[in-house]
Amino acid sequence: MTGSRTFRLLPSLLLLVAIASAQSPRKSTPDFTITPAIVEAGSPELITLSARDITSIEGDWFGHKLEFFHRDGKWIALAGVDVEAKPEATSLHITAQTPTGPRDFTRTVEIHPAHYRTGKLTVAPKFVEPDPEQQKEITADSEIKTKIFAASAPQPLWQGSFHAPVKLPPTDSFGTRRMFNGKLASIHKGMDFRAPSGTVVRASNSGVVVLARPLYFEGNCVVIDHGLGLYTLFMHFSRIDVHEGQHVDAGDKLGLSGATGRVTGPHLHWAVRWQNAYLDPAKLLHLNLNTIR
Repeated sequence: MTGSRTFRLLPSLLLLVAIASAQSPRKSTPDFTITPAIVEAGSPELITLSARDITSIEGDWFGHKLEFFHRDGKWIALAGVDVEAKPEATSLHITAQTPTGPRDFTRTVEIHPAHYRTGKLTVAPKFVEPDPEQQKEITADSEIKTKIFAASAPQPLWQGSFHAPVKLPPTDSFGTRRMFNGKLASIHKGMDFRAPSGTVVRASNSGVVVLARPLYFEGNCVVIDHGLGLYTLFMHFSRIDVHEGQHVDAGDKLGLSGATGRVTGPHLHWAVRWQNAYLDPAKLLHLNLNTIR
């Protein structure tokens, strides 16, 4: 009798368990992605985390603060790895706040090497061994750049994918170890375009012009703040047609290409900077951001 009674009660017990489970609040499983999945030195990365119960989010990645914003139920950060980053395993840490308390997410991200070449260039001696007066100018320029890069907009100003600033072929120059007049001077941290003097240069995305003036090495230079520590830099203009503080949209005219500053001839140098890391512009152009509005 006892076994028979238990058998008859079993469906009722299962029904009660099902009802209780349906009424209990469920924690959503976060969708955590890094794009591109293979992370290389110089690579921009789109980090997304989606869960219905997240109210705010913080993160850091090898000493860089991740600045997240909220779009269509997802938390998004546009970050990157500096061109000079060493191949190693890094820790990407995220803390998400929920109504039931903080939830921590940690992922190990392997940084893979990106293979760049060495190039040799000949420029005017003053760009390799500047005299004391020229050194003062270089120091003043450095202070200006430090100031503008320290105060990015607190929200994303860019909209959709980034576009090349000119419709001309680029050179394969990002990451090149550059020898100027026989001396290793720097790693090339931008993309060069074969732009004849007078070529119209356009904004690659929306943002605010935070610098529009001549600098010693950069020549006539324009810097656009796209928010949350992301900037694009345009160098060697023959003429600048925007002013500091001006809002620009993707495709707006910034000026004309030229050969000012440390150059071997007319061209456009275009660079991408996130916080203090320089990223490969070609990889940013291939990153699909059109679904983020």
